[in-house]
Amino acid sequence: MTPTHAPRFSRLARHALVAACALALAACGSRESSSSTASAAPAGDAVARGRYLVKAADCAACHTAKDGAPFAGGVKLDSPYGTFYGSNITPDKDHGIGNWSADDFYRALHDGDARGKRLYPSMPYTSYRQLTRTDTDAMYAYLMTVKPVAADAPANELKFPYNLRFGMALWDLFFLKDSLPDASTGQSADWQRGRYLANALGHCAECHTPRTFTGQLDGAKPFGGAALGRVAAPEITPAALAARGWTGQDLQTFFGVGIAPQGSAFGEMYPVVHLSTQYLTKDDLRGLSVYLLGDTPPAPQPVKPPPADAARLDPGRSIYIAVCAGCHGLSGEGKPHVAVAMNGNSTLRQSDPRNLLVAVLDGIDAQPFAGVESMQSMPGFAHKLSDDDVAQLSNYLRATWGGQAADVKADDVKAMR
Repeated sequence: MTPTHAPRFSRLARHALVAACALALAACGSRESSSSTASAAPAGDAVARGRYLVKAADCAACHTAKDGAPFAGGVKLDSPYGTFYGSNITPDKDHGIGNWSADDFYRALHDGDARGKRLYPSMPYTSYRQLTRTDTDAMYAYLMTVKPVAADAPANELKFPYNLRFGMALWDLFFLKDSLPDASTGQSADWQRGRYLANALGHCAECHTPRTFTGQLDGAKPFGGAALGRVAAPEITPAALAARGWTGQDLQTFFGVGIAPQGSAFGEMYPVVHLSTQYLTKDDLRGLSVYLLGDTPPAPQPVKPPPADAARLDPGRSIYIAVCAGCHGLSGEGKPHVAVAMNGNSTLRQSDPRNLLVAVLDGIDAQPFAGVESMQSMPGFAHKLSDDDVAQLSNYLRATWGGQAADVKADDVKAMR
């Protein structure tokens, strides 16, 4: 989760880059024979519940390609270990999971076992393992009602030795756990529900928890933030969220609408809101927010004032006035349905500037949100501003409205190009 309108996440990077063995969702579409066959879809209540759970689990993000049929696969996921594609999970018997039983589906999500073929942790069974059998059965029931699509995902292009699936059995033996550690504390019903939403269905840890060199989640640093290539999934512990000004109500607004005073969903976080969290009930939005901050949330921190020698930021201010103020406002106040405020923006308040740098260089796509909310597209300035210009602009933004040190160097920008 990166709750601001600034960095540009590569499409679906959160599953493509999160694991040392992040290589193959396509195993979900295995067509190997099984003694079990798909059962008839049960009554409507289970299907309706399953539809809600599939949205909460954000399945469409990896299994529905742009302009493609729902859940027919074909989503490209690039990683340092090769390229692989989201699989077809429609009930087509030859190309999807139409020959799967509810037991098969449960084993895939719980054990990473796709009918005898091992999954890689790019399909987040390491989080889905916590799902209840009742919920996986409902998800299966819904998926059996979607339109079957007779289409295979493209073949994976995996590097050696990552294409050797049998190694995952040993990885699972050492690293597959029944639960994940908590970053917050609580006992309330909201906290318990939010824990299930965040750790199991929403699989937030898959991006926001760092990993060790062997690819497993670092249990000592839950929600401690993690690098995803050029960008970073920020730390979302209670202390880190409070340090960037987040409150429980603001988090609910962000997850439900996509825009909050701290910024808007963008890049990889945009489809999470667009395809998943905006459909959560008010009770679940509250539970998710309570879990992230804990039953006793820390007080949101105000932005630190600019440095006493703010005059040294004048070069960056001149650039901001020339290329940014028209949309974001002279005082960083932003414009509704055009651009978010810079004053207090959560990305500017991150100590690591990389997400801000990538946003300035690459720009951000237009973002239609729930209801009438929207943000216009932001152009990238990679070909208009020099490395030094971007560094000066970033330092002005971070020091003036983010309370961060003005320590971005031209070489830092060069590394992000």
